Amino acid sequence: MATIANGKWRALVLVGIAELFAMTLWFSGTAVGPELAEAWSLSAAETAWLTNAVQLGFVVGALLSASFTVADVVPPRYLFAGSALTGAAVTALIAGVVSSGLPAIALRFLTGVTLAGVYPTGMKMMAAWFDEGRGLAIGVLVGALTVGSASPHLLRAIGGVGRPDLVLYGTAGLAALGGLLVLAYEDGPHQPETSPFDPGAIRRIVTDRGVVLANVGYFGHMWELYAVWTWVPIYLVASLEAGGTANAGRLASLLAFGTIAIGGVGAWIAGSAADRWGRSLVTSVSMGVSGTACLLAGLVYGSSLLVVVPFVLVWGFFIVADSAQFSAAVSELADSSYVGSALTLQTAVGFLITMASIRLIPAVRNVAGWRWAFVPLVVGPLVGTGAMLWLRSLPEAARLADGRG
Repeated sequence: MATIANGKWRALVLVGIAELFAMTLWFSGTAVGPELAEAWSLSAAETAWLTNAVQLGFVVGALLSASFTVADVVPPRYLFAGSALTGAAVTALIAGVVSSGLPAIALRFLTGVTLAGVYPTGMKMMAAWFDEGRGLAIGVLVGALTVGSASPHLLRAIGGVGRPDLVLYGTAGLAALGGLLVLAYEDGPHQPETSPFDPGAIRRIVTDRGVVLANVGYFGHMWELYAVWTWVPIYLVASLEAGGTANAGRLASLLAFGTIAIGGVGAWIAGSAADRWGRSLVTSVSMGVSGTACLLAGLVYGSSLLVVVPFVLVWGFFIVADSAQFSAAVSELADSSYVGSALTLQTAVGFLITMASIRLIPAVRNVAGWRWAFVPLVVGPLVGTGAMLWLRSLPEAARLADGRG
């Protein structure tokens, strides 16, 4: 028993660090977007595609993985490692070889494809070690993902302004290290045997009422999350400039890092809380706070740092705090033989939704300005909260968080 207890905490630390390093690839192109746009004369649409291409690539990769049950056929450490190393190589190519927008966007698409083998696979690894305390474990993993996603903004703030190659090479190196680290992972006691390809698995996943409601909750959450993560750096620059803050660009990068990274703490705390009080309750509270922030962002815009800083940190804390709990719920509700594919399908559709909301924000900004650009995002938390409260009222809730719902 002691060996299993020690093993699960070792797995949590190992996979968490590997996930943090690998996921630095996600916003590496976004963080250096202003420099690349200037150097390559990119249009606003081309610059936005440095992020959207990753989202699209992730969706394509995840759908292919789910359709062919790759996450349940290939041993997870090899899938994770191969994906992270390939993503690192692709990102290094952008820094070292590419000098125009179209090939960079194509390589960012491939980066997204590789990350489809990292994020859902990491969650499956945690589910294999943690039966009790699964919400905390996946929460820590999503926390690591969150800090990793924020890291390119930190690299830019501390020395990468005007040096996109430094940020890109830095994230590529970290991702490669993450891919090598994860090879030391050992399968957990709750790891299912690798399953044969079964085309009927997808049908069972999409007709399971509990899984469907947990997924709808996740989709509402994702409608908000990546749109905020993508555009909050630009919102912060505009807000700080409107408030007369000096050196707004560098300070906005630091604040963007803080806004995203603090979500790692939120995911960890929410994971522990969900194991105690239920996943449906914690996700509903989290979406309630973050959805309210979408409405309040307009009132905060242009205010002093004493107002803006705590506001975006609270927003960043709650906006991703619930993310892991939707995945934990699916891991508890889905057929155990195809948990990997169920998680991969969940994330694929979720990230497909983010492409629409990411594109929506600048369209609203063009009409109403940055002050009210985030208002349409409140729809996601409203729908997601309704789905999770419905799930809480059903018999399936007894399978969540050891019966806590």
